[in-house]
Parts: sequence; C-alpha cells; structure tokens
Amino acid sequence: MSSDVMARAGLVKTRIQQGALLVVGLVLAAVMIGLGLWQMQVFENQGQSGAVARMEQPPVPLTDVARAGQQITDGYGRTVEFTGTYVPAEQLLIPVDGKPGTFRVLTPLKTDDGTLVPVVRGESAGTTPPAPPAGEVAQRGVLLASDKQVSRPLPSGQIGSVYLPVLVQRWLDPMIAGYVTLPADQAAAQGLQPATPHLPSGRGSVQNFGYALQWWVFAACALGFAIYLATYIGRAADRRRLAELGLITHDEIGPDPDRMS
Repeated sequence: MSSDVMARAGLVKTRIQQGALLVVGLVLAAVMIGLGLWQMQVFENQGQSGAVARMEQPPVPLTDVARAGQQITDGYGRTVEFTGTYVPAEQLLIPVDGKPGTFRVLTPLKTDDGTLVPVVRGESAGTTPPAPPAGEVAQRGVLLASDKQVSRPLPSGQIGSVYLPVLVQRWLDPMIAGYVTLPADQAAAQGLQPATPHLPSGRGSVQNFGYALQWWVFAACALGFAIYLATYIGRAADRRRLAELGLITHDEIGPDPDRMS
C-alpha cells in the first residue's frame, strides 16, 4: 500500500474518531440539557402549585394584610374578604390581551373608613358591562400586586392595566397597595365572566433548581470534553504525519491516543 493511500486512510480514521466523539458529546449534552429542563419544569410547577394553594387557603380580612398608605408584606396571592360600596362612576375597562372586544371590569369599592379597594369584578364582552351591586356588599377575592404599566392609546374610560400609580392619580382617595380579583361565582353573580387572576410566582424546591443547574453544568462539561478529545486526536494525527515527513522527530509526537488505555 502506498504512503499516500495510508495517509488518506489515517486521515479518514482520524476524522471518523473525531466525528464519533463529537456526536457522543452532543448526544450526552442534549440528554443532560433535557434532564435539566425537566427539573426546571418541576421547579416551576411546584411554584405554581404553591401559588394556587396559597390562594385556596381560608380567606382573611383584607384589613389584616392591607391598609391604605401601608406596604403589603405578606398578603399578595391570598384570598381576602371585605365589605363596602362600589363607586360605579369611577369604573374603568382594561382590554384583555388575546381577546379582542373583551375587557376586565375594574371598579373601586369604598370601605367604611373611606379606603378604596380596586376590584376586578370580572370580564365583559363589550364596553357596557353590567353595573355593580348597589349599596354595601360583602366581597371575596384574591389580593394581587400592581400590574406592569401598559402605555398605548385607548378611548376614554379605558386603561392598559391595573397599574396602581395611575389609579392613585385618577381616584385620589386613600387606596390599598394592591387590587382584588373576584372569583368565578361572584363574577357570575354580577353578570360577568370570571377574570383570570395574575397570581404571584411561588417558590419551588431549591433542590430541583439545584438539580437543573447541575445537569446543565454536566452537559457543558460533556460537550467540552468531547471537543477537547476530538481536537487532541486531530493534533496527534497531524504530529504523526509531520514525523513521517521528517519535519519533527518521533520524540515530539507525544502519546498515541489509539494506544492510550
């Protein structure tokens, strides 16, 4: 067999070895990334389940967790109960993303001490929702933090989100640092469709989060090691060819990866 044929055969063998190493590294990395994503999904699901469980706890009086002019520390995501009188003249509509022509109906409720509670009573298919109940009513719903600000041109009587700094400027009266979304039964009692509450993110198990990071580190290491080995094999083959051409001595070739245990 001529030296050229042997050189080509050696080059093909080296490229096959390199390709096989890279394929193995990519497969291992993909599997580990998938395991990390699975652990992260478990982490997020646990957080969501925790938020739902918090919402489903027995209701507490609103005044126990939220008062006008005070910061809410442990009330968001909890179901609260309160009484007061709706102020329909200050009602606002909020377009629902992904539902053209549908609006969240935001109506302030004034409690006995004059505090305003922003209440999302439900959703309305149109700009003329049913009026809120007259007189003093007892209400129950999940307490939520301010939405993010949404700035876009809207008709009079509409706002982009339940952004509390804007509401404070519009309504002027003392107001709690949050808003309440009514449950399905109370929304239906007022002739509205239920609005989906934007629950605060719960916390999943730190262990699952750690497992996700661990798998991703393993994936990076597996891929990096495969690239290192493939590069090492290629360089070793190049040194053998240079030695065969007499450009370097055999002592400079280094260990032969084909013979390494």
